[in-house]
Amino acid sequence: MTHRSSRHAAKGRRTSIQRRLQAAVAGLRGAVHFNASLKEYTSFHIGGPADVLVEPADVEDVVRLAVQAQRQKLPIFVVGGTNLLIRDKGIRGVVVSLAKLRAIKEEPGSILYAEGGVGMPTLIGHAIRRSLAGLEWAAGIPGTVAGCVVMNAGTRLGEMKDSVKAVRIVTPMGALIDCSAQEIEFTYRRAMLPAGIVVGAWLQLKPGVRSDIEKIVKDYLRYRRDTQPLMLPSAGCVFKNPLNDSAGRVVEAAGLKGAHVGDAQVSDKHANFIVNQGHASAKDVLALIKKVRAQVARKTGVKLELELKLVGQA
Repeated sequence: MTHRSSRHAAKGRRTSIQRRLQAAVAGLRGAVHFNASLKEYTSFHIGGPADVLVEPADVEDVVRLAVQAQRQKLPIFVVGGTNLLIRDKGIRGVVVSLAKLRAIKEEPGSILYAEGGVGMPTLIGHAIRRSLAGLEWAAGIPGTVAGCVVMNAGTRLGEMKDSVKAVRIVTPMGALIDCSAQEIEFTYRRAMLPAGIVVGAWLQLKPGVRSDIEKIVKDYLRYRRDTQPLMLPSAGCVFKNPLNDSAGRVVEAAGLKGAHVGDAQVSDKHANFIVNQGHASAKDVLALIKKVRAQVARKTGVKLELELKLVGQA
């Protein structure tokens, strides 16, 4: 194949993909952005572009998108929240933000149904105003309900599995299914869910005294502010804790607090956090992770495993 003909073939492939992307998002009522930057859709503020970014207007929009993307054989990735690093060349296919799915409904028996795009701080505030206890463990987590379910997000006070009663999912074929907590296997920072998009969750809470709930939340927020770098963009904890130890302690013991590559830095407040000091790239973060793992292994013998989720093209 000549250089000209290979260029022509590549252009044809790009045109075909563009047509498929347009068909996948046709008729949606939510916002659609082609070649959209994903930096503002993660807590790290790092990441390349999406082929197309969609903010569905509601669950029906999610269903339509799932069906049309499946028909075009295009992958869907849901973005938003913490513990995520998007590589510098971005994500191919359809990227979904659930930011418009932010309804909260109260149900009998101290149950809240929250759509997938509801931020955890918003949900905690809602629970406090109604004197409902059970979400205090999530104080300071910036992620969404959907993200926290998928990751089984947690802190030293508890994790998502402690609160979830059931989860609503749009399957890749566009079906809407509800899974009880008993049907979901929750493990450390992961939930084994059916394929699809989490669009909502029922959370089993309990009546409490508002002032008591507020005090627990405020005390834990103060603790997190004192011990974690909440004022700089990060993705939360980078490494899983080794058995009977803390990743932050191990990284600090290896002399890596404050280490950096470009604008990516091991936090000098908590060594299991990497912060973005302004213009860090995913390449910077990955180089720093490699440096930390190598030095920790060399100095302590500990092989650190990533808690951070890596997605997209390098």
